[in-house]
Amino acid sequence: TLPSRRQWLGSQHPLTQTLDEIKRIFAGMGFSIATGPEIEDDYHNFEALNFPVDHPARDMQDTFFISDTMMLRTHTTPVQIRLMEGGKPPIRAIMPGRVYRNEAISARSYCIFHQVDGIYVDTQVTFKELKGTLVSFAKQFYGSSLKYRFRPSFFPFTEPSAEMDITCYLCGGKGCRVCKA
Repeated sequence: TLPSRRQWLGSQHPLTQTLDEIKRIFAGMGFSIATGPEIEDDYHNFEALNFPVDHPARDMQDTFFISDTMMLRTHTTPVQIRLMEGGKPPIRAIMPGRVYRNEAISARSYCIFHQVDGIYVDTQVTFKELKGTLVSFAKQFYGSSLKYRFRPSFFPFTEPSAEMDITCYLCGGKGCRVCKA
């Protein structure tokens, strides 16, 4: 005869909400979602991605090693290797997930963070499509007034390579505590 206990309503964690939104946007552009193990072997995490044996990322101070050949993955790119080993082009996917790096913990840095990698393998794919995909994602995620810069860069596992910078989503690049512009 006692009244029932109050039902508390929960909600999704902000990281889950963010990753779901990222997945929704890329799925809308025709990308599939791929996942892989968080405990990774040396081949998939480093060797297949052309990281040389003496690369700093392979050092104990940067990577959480479980054994000589097993580690917590340092990026989600090993999932790309698994996709390419297990399938044939065309491959168009994103790989969201947790990654682990031995970082000094601060308000801006932690040893666990989330990363989203993407891969698009097909004939007649151009840098123009890469730029268009990234700009479309950024404008859908951060807003249409977003300013961006697309620039060449170097990554040992992709040639040619590029990076995209965006203005701060809070202040628009005017300067704030987050972007320190």
